[in-house]
Amino acid sequence: MNRIQFQQRLLGLQDHMMNFAIKLTANRDDALDLLQDTTLKVLDNQEKFVDNVNFTGWVMTVMRNLFINNYHKIVREQTVVDQNTDLYNLNITNDSISGSPDKVYQIQEITKAVAELNDEVKIPFSLFLNGYKYHEIAEQLNLPLGTVKSRIFFARKELQQKLKDYQYA
Repeated sequence: MNRIQFQQRLLGLQDHMMNFAIKLTANRDDALDLLQDTTLKVLDNQEKFVDNVNFTGWVMTVMRNLFINNYHKIVREQTVVDQNTDLYNLNITNDSISGSPDKVYQIQEITKAVAELNDEVKIPFSLFLNGYKYHEIAEQLNLPLGTVKSRIFFARKELQQKLKDYQYA
């Protein structure tokens, strides 16, 4: 597919992309920003598109990943650090992760298990882990509150099953 065909296909997806952006952001202005960012990212990465891959799916994946990355960036920016705390001399207990290779391995396994979750349950679960309330997740993902609660419940159940060897007695 040449550059002009690529751009025409991308322009043809703009309405579909906008609908998906609104579903992700639940805000028209944020959706427009996400649409613009996605369009630029797709155009900048045209050479990474493989012709036999679902073009719409590829573009929507780029949009979803941008949304998730932007969300994590916002969470990091909103994290408050107490400037009066001596960060270099914090009281670290013996139960700290840093001293135990077993605990580091367990954290890696947990992270891997979360990453392997289906996006349908992983995204609400990750938002919940990052401090969002159920109703905020429902608004953000444009889903009913009960659906969000169910997906988080199913994510927990799946993780409990996958990580049953790490549960404490």
